[in-house]
Amino acid sequence: MSTLFSHFFQKINQISPQESDFTEVLSTIALKPKILYFYGKMPENMSETSETKVESRNDTNIVSSQNSRTLRPKTVAIVGSRHNTRYGEEVAYKMAYELAKKGVIIVSGLAFGIDSIAHQACLDAGGITIAVLGTPIDQIYPAQHKPLARNILEKSGAIISEYAPRGTSIKVPLAPGEFIDKLTGERRQDPKGAFLHRNRLVSGLADIVVVVEAAEKSGSLNTAAHALDQGKEVFAVPGNITNPYSQGCNKLIRQGANPYTDISDLLRVLFPEAYMKKHKKPGQMLLFGDTDIETAILCALSEGMRAGEDIMSALSLSVSDFNQAVTLLEIKGQIRSLGANQWALN
Repeated sequence: MSTLFSHFFQKINQISPQESDFTEVLSTIALKPKILYFYGKMPENMSETSETKVESRNDTNIVSSQNSRTLRPKTVAIVGSRHNTRYGEEVAYKMAYELAKKGVIIVSGLAFGIDSIAHQACLDAGGITIAVLGTPIDQIYPAQHKPLARNILEKSGAIISEYAPRGTSIKVPLAPGEFIDKLTGERRQDPKGAFLHRNRLVSGLADIVVVVEAAEKSGSLNTAAHALDQGKEVFAVPGNITNPYSQGCNKLIRQGANPYTDISDLLRVLFPEAYMKKHKKPGQMLLFGDTDIETAILCALSEGMRAGEDIMSALSLSVSDFNQAVTLLEIKGQIRSLGANQWALN
């Protein structure tokens, strides 16, 4: 490897998903990775301090208290076709740039097309981006993106792979899509299988997955499928019906994915409390349903809960009561289904 890249790629870190706040979410996905290899550093949790003020009855004294907690940084995966159009480039760049300006981590796969556009836009905005490889950690792919990978590391990002460096002992557990070559006895990856398995890590790290452009049969749709299985929210960018690289996105929307039209579509899901405060109408103080159960569900959604199972557990609701309430709320236009028993406020 040239001197140009040696400084940034000389140290390979190795952790289990549970060892980092950022990657801990991967310990709950199907086929969770046993080991992660990476260059750079993982994003750290952010501190959040909330202040509570309580006024006395005579309005002469105020008691203040502060509560601190750490939160995992909001993360969006932006994926799409390697053969993007100018339209796809503009949408992906603007989306990643504006999200990065809000402090959102951008995850993608370092591939040609939409992936690299999203990474570069995030860097241009001064943000942090994570690239997930489908190759051994010491094999940056495609090779033409080594400068981009270096820039990611320079800007406090990370390059991640579940595939060990080439030449690693066969005693190290094999990752999905990896096998032992019968002739050489060395570790190998099935290219197609390894990249498809990689996609579950891209979606697993994200709060939201956005597909910008994709053919009807595309690896990006595989990422979206993993996201739905993981209970993540999926957005797709509507495209020209005559463009083959928009057919995958339009298909996702027909199947229930959220159409992406503006950055506010994502911010409303990522930062529900801040979004509601900013867009609250005069006099709008509380969310009300027609029943106590409906009101409780609306309040739970406003606090960021999305999974039906979590809401039922928190509110001690039966499946039948919950299903009846969300059906009526959806009919009245107060909530919308995200698929896979995930819900959000309208």
